[in-house]
Amino acid sequence: MASIMERFHVAGRVAIVTGSGRGIGAATAIALADAGADVVISARNRSQMEETAAQVRERGRRALLVECDVLEAEQRKSLVEQTIAEFGRLDILVNNVGGSGPKPALETTDEEFEACFRFNVTTAFSMSCLSAPHMVETAGQGAIVNISSVAGRFPQPGFISYGVGKAALDFMTRNLAQDFAPKVRVNSIAVGSTLTASLAGVINDDLERAMVARTPMGRLGQPEDIAACALFLASPAADYVTGEIYGVNGGLTGTPMEMPRAGL
Repeated sequence: MASIMERFHVAGRVAIVTGSGRGIGAATAIALADAGADVVISARNRSQMEETAAQVRERGRRALLVECDVLEAEQRKSLVEQTIAEFGRLDILVNNVGGSGPKPALETTDEEFEACFRFNVTTAFSMSCLSAPHMVETAGQGAIVNISSVAGRFPQPGFISYGVGKAALDFMTRNLAQDFAPKVRVNSIAVGSTLTASLAGVINDDLERAMVARTPMGRLGQPEDIAACALFLASPAADYVTGEIYGVNGGLTGTPMEMPRAGL
């Protein structure tokens, strides 16, 4: 039998990682390159994309930079088309773009609610449907990894838009796994309190201590923690895994922070 470690290799494969200029997206792009993949770096910030691409190339892999706002349908389509034109194949899609800040339900407008859903769910749905046929046509199979959140598992005040968006993303993952089986696998990662650049910009010492205290593993996550799971799900090591929501969240069994209620 060949070494089990070979099943974690993705040599010769091509991956698109959305939002890969920094944070979890960048860490995932670099992890895939470490395991042998060529990577399409996609984001809106060119300088951040260049930083990620440099690390991919340091690992001897090819990097294609495609500026893309995933909220724009034509740019999503172009992202996939440029990938096929450059590499001739597509094997892996990581839908990393998403997010939303906390806001009380009674202060959230209909437009904000719908925009959050579109940003976290519709974009991933569209990218998945654009990518899956190319995966089958050019590589015979493929893997899609959606970056979700514990906010989709645990209801809490102040996260109505984001929580509903990530819960919908998780259920969409399960549905697409059924639609795309057996050739394209679809899985999701429920991320916990992870120290990305976005979180670092708003966190303070008191909030960090509170979040760590609620996390059984006693620390905040790092982008590389998420990237390791994304690599597993994208690799042949997970060839029998689809429709699953993997928790990479330090053992959280509830919300990572306290938020005030509406006060009705």
